[in-house]
Amino acid sequence: MNPIAQHDQAAAVPKPNASIDCGWGRLHFCQTYDDNEAIVDALREEGPARRDIAFYVRDPHVLLAMAPQEIFLDPSHTFRLDLATYRPARKQPKGYFIRRLSSEADADAVNTIYASRGMVPVRPDFFWRNRDSRSLTYLVAEDEITGEIVGTVTGVDHKRLFDDPEKGSSLWCLAVDPQARHPGIGEMLVRRLAEHFAARGSAFMDLSVLHDNDLAIGLYEKLGFRRVPVFAVKRKNPINEKLFASPLAEYDALNPYARLIVDEARRRGVHVEITDAEGGFFRLSYGGRSVHCRESLSEMTSAVAMSICDDKSVTRRVVENAGIVVPEQIVAGDDDAALSAFIEKHGKIVVKPARGEQGKGVAVGLDNLDDAKAAIAVAREICDRVLLEACFDGDDLRLVVIDFRLVAAAMRRPPAIVGDGQKDIRSLIEKQSRRRAAATGGESTIPIDAETERCLAEKNLTLDDVPKEGEEIVVRKTANLHTGGSIHDVTAQVHPKLVDAAIKAARAIDIPVVGIDFMVHSPGEPDYVFIEANERPGLANHEPQPTAERFVDLLFPMSGQRSASQALGRS
Repeated sequence: MNPIAQHDQAAAVPKPNASIDCGWGRLHFCQTYDDNEAIVDALREEGPARRDIAFYVRDPHVLLAMAPQEIFLDPSHTFRLDLATYRPARKQPKGYFIRRLSSEADADAVNTIYASRGMVPVRPDFFWRNRDSRSLTYLVAEDEITGEIVGTVTGVDHKRLFDDPEKGSSLWCLAVDPQARHPGIGEMLVRRLAEHFAARGSAFMDLSVLHDNDLAIGLYEKLGFRRVPVFAVKRKNPINEKLFASPLAEYDALNPYARLIVDEARRRGVHVEITDAEGGFFRLSYGGRSVHCRESLSEMTSAVAMSICDDKSVTRRVVENAGIVVPEQIVAGDDDAALSAFIEKHGKIVVKPARGEQGKGVAVGLDNLDDAKAAIAVAREICDRVLLEACFDGDDLRLVVIDFRLVAAAMRRPPAIVGDGQKDIRSLIEKQSRRRAAATGGESTIPIDAETERCLAEKNLTLDDVPKEGEEIVVRKTANLHTGGSIHDVTAQVHPKLVDAAIKAARAIDIPVVGIDFMVHSPGEPDYVFIEANERPGLANHEPQPTAERFVDLLFPMSGQRSASQALGRS
């Protein structure tokens, strides 16, 4: 098979049967293979839990006819950027910078981003071993303030890999952390990689993108990429199933929390029946057993445990009796003197409805009578009974406990915007809210309401003010994902006493799957106060922790054997 040339030029013959291990799978450059049989044989050598890609397939219809039960045509388009005509952008990254991957911590962060985007993870030591590779280039975007890795992209230099006569290169695994605060990270990663390959003398940079990924395609076309008639073929495996198999009815209507569990179940061969997509209901069946679920709430959670979690005052009493530290709490009444006395005693208080979810009606850090009364009125729209609590000065920690074991711990940070010196706060919130909604399937948005205005007023700001470039402003004090908060994994840092307290609370409620919320000074310190227990915790956004895996393990313990045999790094 001859190279897929775009120019008439006699050049050196490339190395035959060229492929490269990218950690998540191998890239096979099909223009270097002698025949289609060799391509099929190479795909058959795909390792467990890997996704190999046969790229630059000349005659996909012929290749597919050779092994129709084993391989399929990837429903992606190929786009090419001509590096000879590409012009770098004038703008530079703001609030973050782009550099080469340089540490094992970088590798762990990249895997976390991969997991958040549903991509195949890579052994961290693979990144580290290949950090100086001549053929592979790993770039990361680092937040200037937090030092967190917020984006990544991988490049392959075809000339250095197999003496490509066309002097090509390709872009793979572009991914941005869904929690990232800064716009334009993906674009700058693409540009920096293009400039890197242009400096090396590459003629073009190719990439493959799913045909229905309109946002990504729009970005690439904006940067000057144009579609080319290049095809990719992949092997039929559990990872690729959604690309070649008929989709589940109503699958697209599921929210991310239900979809995460459904995907894990299907990977294991567990039968899935979606019973009410809009409500997040589905039935899982395996080995003669059937369990009805609503996201992470299943029939294994009793009605008694659910009712304990449903009423926050009951939850508080149950866990307090088990020795859990709780804040002082009273029920809001109409006595202004009692309300003022409670505020004076604690300095700041929290107002929340006795029943409710997703942070609705919750106000934090109230220090005066007028704000407290206004917050009580809002909370009463959610539930007639409103609770007042002493405010613990700290951060929101969510601990996901499944089968009375800690599976994930995450700090939940309140939504914040970063000024650019041009847009007012209202516009910045709306822009950030759109990005959060896109990153979470519409689950996370930042409301512009009385609580937002109150939070800004504490800083002597209004929605019409224009913050300075680079100025970060927290626009709400509650850290719930549904009101724009972000989640940051701290499982490896959480203090053992916090873990013990969370498990003790789960046992007191007698609930098999629960999200325990504490306020803490730091996840690594033992001090805390209990806030609430969520009987239907969202298992998404806890990457890289195996929340969905442990949930399905709880329901169907024997189904995990197949999953374990394909675990990361096993072959």
